[in-house]
Amino acid sequence: MTEKTLFEPYALGDLSLANRIVMAPLTRNRAGAGLVPNELALTYYAQRASAGLIITEATQVSAQAQGYQDTPGLYTPEQIAGWRTVTDAVHAKGGHIFVQLWHVGRVSHVDLQPGGAAPVAPSSIRAATKTFVNNGFADVSEPRALELDELPGIVDDFRRAAANAMAAGFDGVEIHGANGYLLEQFIKDGANQRTDAYGGSIENRARLLLEVVTAVTKEIGAVRTGVRVSPVSPANGISCSDPQSQYDYIAERLNALGIVYLHVVEGATGGPRDVAPFDYDALRSRFGQAYLANNGYDRDLATSHLNEGRADMFAFGRLFISNPDLVERLEAGASLAPLNPALLYGGGAAGYTDYPTLADAGTQ
Repeated sequence: MTEKTLFEPYALGDLSLANRIVMAPLTRNRAGAGLVPNELALTYYAQRASAGLIITEATQVSAQAQGYQDTPGLYTPEQIAGWRTVTDAVHAKGGHIFVQLWHVGRVSHVDLQPGGAAPVAPSSIRAATKTFVNNGFADVSEPRALELDELPGIVDDFRRAAANAMAAGFDGVEIHGANGYLLEQFIKDGANQRTDAYGGSIENRARLLLEVVTAVTKEIGAVRTGVRVSPVSPANGISCSDPQSQYDYIAERLNALGIVYLHVVEGATGGPRDVAPFDYDALRSRFGQAYLANNGYDRDLATSHLNEGRADMFAFGRLFISNPDLVERLEAGASLAPLNPALLYGGGAAGYTDYPTLADAGTQ
């Protein structure tokens, strides 16, 4: 049997990807006035267009959805136009690009909320985490619990943002249901103490995510819709007492909705893969479309899991920051450039668009 490689073309729905390597969503806090992607963003994503698929930095679906300084939105005409310049640049280089849509929920600060309002959450439980605001990191603010009659509006914000994504030229959207943000806050009982139809049972806690996915797939099609989950990640102070049963159910329901891929953070986001017990193979068995694996992968581990049938595509995050030509470097077995962590969040071109390719560095 011929061994599969990361560098062969892959059919994702009706898209023909150049390879199985995905650029993971990476928040960089560099949006311009009006939270519009600017010329720097165009350059940044175009530099990385050799990825089989780019998933953009998380992008808020409304003003209320913002939780970090200078993150882009997709709810105004100006934001749509800004993203259109990015998608055009990526497509001109033969790449494909999805936008990650998020609502941060309780992971926010009053200084980022319209009118200085409290952030919203399933329950009035403050997250044990910080956010990037006023050019530095600060504790998140105390949230208020969403009223039942507010939830249809949240669903519609995601639906509208997905429609805007199509107007901006994206190939699809990824719904952010991971890393301790709003949809995961409903999913995990450490943040959700509701007693209505959106709390308590695993079915109830999954309800908001599934309503959002249903609305988005009806708007733009399941073949244009992916979902990201992080079953055991403690990111942003989140916890769950029953992750296996919760996420096995979610995978089954997402499979029934026919979404094009399931993006799974295996372990702690950006941390150990073995942070808590979880059977990812069991999760994968419940989802029949593309399984996108994330967290701690290198070429060898990804190739091994690909040939064992444990995943179809593999997301690389920070390596793409300092290696715009990561696909080419991995294929050639070339050295990988380190990133400068001091330049991850905010700022300008430094640490964003100035990392050289092998060709730029004259080492090819």
